Amino acid sequence: MTRKKKGKSNKGIANLANTILSILKKDKNQSYNYKQIAAKLDVNDASSRNQIIKKLHELLAKKEIEEVERGKYKAVFTAEYHTGKLDLSGKGTGYIISDDFDEDVFIASNNINKALHGDEVEFYVYKRRKQGRMEGEITQVLKREKSEYVGVIQLHTNYAFVIADSNKMYKDIFIPINKTFKAEDGDKVLVKLEDWPENADSPYGKVIQVLGKPGDHNTEIHSILAEYGLPYEFPHEVEDFANKIDTSIKPEDIANRRDMRQDLTFTIDPKDAKDFDDALSFKVLENGLYEIGIHIADVSHYVQEGTILDEEAYQRGTSIYLVDRVVPMLPEILSNNACSLRPHEEKLTFSAVFQMNDKTEIKNEWFGRTVTYSDARFAYEEAQAVIESKSNVIPQEVSLTGKSYETSPEIAEAILKMDALAKIMRQKRMSAGAISFDKVEVKFDLDEHANPVGVFFKTSKDANKLIEEFMLLANKKVSEFVGKQSVKKTFVYRIHDEPDESKLANLQSIVSKFGYKLNFKDKKTTTASLNYLLQDVVGKKEQNLVDTLTIRSMSKAEYSTQNIGHYGLAFEYYSHFTSPIRRYPDVMAHRLLQHYLDGGKSVNEAVYEEKCNHSSSMENLATKAERDSIKYMQIKFMQDHKDENFIGVISGVTDWGIYVEIIANKCEGMVSVRDMKDDQYAFDQQQYAMVGRNTKTMYQLGDEVVVKVKNADLVKKHLDFILIGKNNEQA
Repeated sequence: MTRKKKGKSNKGIANLANTILSILKKDKNQSYNYKQIAAKLDVNDASSRNQIIKKLHELLAKKEIEEVERGKYKAVFTAEYHTGKLDLSGKGTGYIISDDFDEDVFIASNNINKALHGDEVEFYVYKRRKQGRMEGEITQVLKREKSEYVGVIQLHTNYAFVIADSNKMYKDIFIPINKTFKAEDGDKVLVKLEDWPENADSPYGKVIQVLGKPGDHNTEIHSILAEYGLPYEFPHEVEDFANKIDTSIKPEDIANRRDMRQDLTFTIDPKDAKDFDDALSFKVLENGLYEIGIHIADVSHYVQEGTILDEEAYQRGTSIYLVDRVVPMLPEILSNNACSLRPHEEKLTFSAVFQMNDKTEIKNEWFGRTVTYSDARFAYEEAQAVIESKSNVIPQEVSLTGKSYETSPEIAEAILKMDALAKIMRQKRMSAGAISFDKVEVKFDLDEHANPVGVFFKTSKDANKLIEEFMLLANKKVSEFVGKQSVKKTFVYRIHDEPDESKLANLQSIVSKFGYKLNFKDKKTTTASLNYLLQDVVGKKEQNLVDTLTIRSMSKAEYSTQNIGHYGLAFEYYSHFTSPIRRYPDVMAHRLLQHYLDGGKSVNEAVYEEKCNHSSSMENLATKAERDSIKYMQIKFMQDHKDENFIGVISGVTDWGIYVEIIANKCEGMVSVRDMKDDQYAFDQQQYAMVGRNTKTMYQLGDEVVVKVKNADLVKKHLDFILIGKNNEQA
């Protein structure tokens, strides 16, 4: 009895048409006969050869290939080549997002051809669709999204492999033994890709940094930053340059500025803030108007264009706020000292000063460089106490000093009046169609070793909203001042496009499971409907999920020289001006505003558009790192609570399991369908549910369930739960 080769004779070769096309298209000038194709497929039995011959004739009839000489075939390159960005799933398949198509193009794992997640690629699309979706093949990588990966090294005698932390990296990285950078087996390392030889299964790389032992706190935090190519310290020459800057205020500095040191001025910031980049001044004028100054640290006075300090700030683009530390955009000598508007110190500032009446109608505005003196510093909680008690007494429990004290009656009156004005401005914004995102922030109480000992939620109160409204006012009015000039001037805008209709439809289908309805008839009803939704969920178990999904349904805000307005704020003109210590676009806005105040001509738009794109990109990376650090700390927190039962809300349902967010601490983990052993469960896409085949038990998005920690893996950043059951079963 003859042995069948690879069992291919009795069944069809999977995806044969695409595989043949792939072979023929890889070498445009080479022609192949059926034997050569069979050899490429590593099959040699009669049945497989017959399948290949039959498929070649089918492709020939469809004119997808041509017969260049008897029995020899080439691909017909009628297909247009497109470019796009590869979005890989953790399963090794992917989708290409391309401007040439309204829908994403599916790429099977055997057609990825060494492309990696985020790469810009060239591809073509097959004429036929698979399961109703477009499918294609990548022909070449045009630009790698990234070349550095974090992972754990496995040393062998003559070589090593790095297993990347990211589940988007589907190959281990081969490291020649002389390029291991003295890493020890099991170390977490940063590796740089160098090559991917034609016949190699894995890319080749070299270790460029040893980060430490997996699971160690600093190792994991540094790994998060390294994964996104973000720094965690300043180069020595940049620190040295910053430390040599003369930060003293000279008489000529004051002479060239509007002197506002006599105006009542104060700051309101988080209690743990180390840099204060904005202050408010308040004065009642003789004509009854209120003169309110929004004073911003004059970073551009110290950070001069063309210096290594400016180049470093530009490359960073933003400060990064991780759970246990801040990675600042500027060295400490500036961010915490010279540019920080600390109490009882004179500071160089850049200001937007408005005169307004009780209806918040602006009667006069002024922009320019100033010198200011902060009379007091408040935490949000202290200012909130003034607003709630309508007095100047700061109680002990919120006091920064740890003792009860009285602030001056003038400052208390200023806070109360500005709170009243802020509420009017907020109401006007909401009426104009702004969307009210007051998403709850998860914060951790850390001990001296950066271990999480508790979780608390940060919410926005009146004091936060007071500061927010006046910062929004300054940002908006600076943007209008430049944007509305009769001769168009290049400026850095913060833009926010309208939401994608398909994302809104997806949001509607999910929130309907919780009994909410949305109305997308037009722009005004859409924003009103979204605001009602965000108000309705406050305090409910599904609040965090609905808040998150609503934010995801929005377009991403970004920086651009092309102003399209800001949808979420309902502003026609908007820029970032108020945080130059921590955002580079604000530094650019300061420089440009001063340039135009001095009568300068419009700057080169293309140059600034490139800077905007870079700033948006760095902001995106910082946001990802910040999210990863929260996830890391949540897992660390849950490691100490393995024996407890937690009530959670099902926040996602997929083929492979359900995601559950614990109500008490917002930690999210996954229950694998393999661990749901009381029945055989299958994913029901229509109902966003996992349904038991025998019992018909349904675990649906939004259901309350009881879970227990199965595994809290700090290295892989995975939190796995065991499902105890529905919450009502525990009652």
